[in-house]
Amino acid sequence: MIQQAFKHITDNELLKKYQSDQNKEWLGILLQRYTMLLLGVCMKYLKNEEEAKDAVQQIFLKALNELEKYPVEYPKSWLYKIACNYCLMKLRDQKAHISIDNAPAVTEIYETENTSYIEREINLDLLETALEELNKEQKTCITLFYLQKKSYHQISSITGFSLLQVKSNIQNGKRNLKILMEKKQSF
Repeated sequence: MIQQAFKHITDNELLKKYQSDQNKEWLGILLQRYTMLLLGVCMKYLKNEEEAKDAVQQIFLKALNELEKYPVEYPKSWLYKIACNYCLMKLRDQKAHISIDNAPAVTEIYETENTSYIEREINLDLLETALEELNKEQKTCITLFYLQKKSYHQISSITGFSLLQVKSNIQNGKRNLKILMEKKQSF
């Protein structure tokens, strides 16, 4: 019900309202918008519903603390990054408590494989989020070229862009993806 009443207010407007009057209701509305996203992220990493619910609460508390320290431009990405980092730290803490006595090599292999898998997942999620922020032409060309393995000529035929436009959209899209991902990783 409350969400519907404030649906017309953007995430950034809610943040500005919170920062201007420190009324936590504005932040509550913003966080409520992303509760399910955060729960999904936490479930993905922690694989336990109760732990995931607890993690979401901790992420909300961390978000409150972080907002006082840093300006936030992209609330959804920022919250997503906090959730990923929180879950990674939780998993690392859990691994620190597990000890396999006579098998240090197995533990090292597990930690390396699991950490690289999680980091790869985070990077893929960041890439997916950044891809959504590209303009339509760049997103289309990047998707066709890298994800669907189409050639410049095939992309040109599909989109109606000239070969020069296809090349330009791919180059600019790659550059913009890199910039967007660097911004998102800094949160």
